[in-house]
Amino acid sequence: MKNFKTELPEQYETLKKQANYTSSWRDRLDAVEALSEYKHEKVIDLLQNRMNNDTVNKVQLAAFRALEAFGEDVQKPQHARFEIIKGTDKILKRVKKSLPKDHTVADFADKLKRMRLDVYDAYEGEKGAKFMEWLEERWTKL
Repeated sequence: MKNFKTELPEQYETLKKQANYTSSWRDRLDAVEALSEYKHEKVIDLLQNRMNNDTVNKVQLAAFRALEAFGEDVQKPQHARFEIIKGTDKILKRVKKSLPKDHTVADFADKLKRMRLDVYDAYEGEKGAKFMEWLEERWTKL
């Protein structure tokens, strides 16, 4: 069994902000992994929040594994089957309408990233290497 630190990390407030940073799943994942060394009530609450509410399954699973290692009674999060952000189609339509008729999928991706980084980031984190393929498919259907 692993020995965890029981005090709050010195950088807790910074890690807490990072864990809740909506426009970077990588930052949230890094924070969750850093916090998983500290079995403290505040850390457990924060990890439960990420496990239950994060839009990216990788972050949810990292929080779940940390909580499980702490001995918490947790259920493995289910992979989102449909939209991970409510109203994604409306958001994508709005982005597409804001571009000239002859725009490319790369233009579309760039505009989405500038207009709604949270949406771009969540789906990029969730889809991984297949993100651009998924985005192009959605773009074509709009």
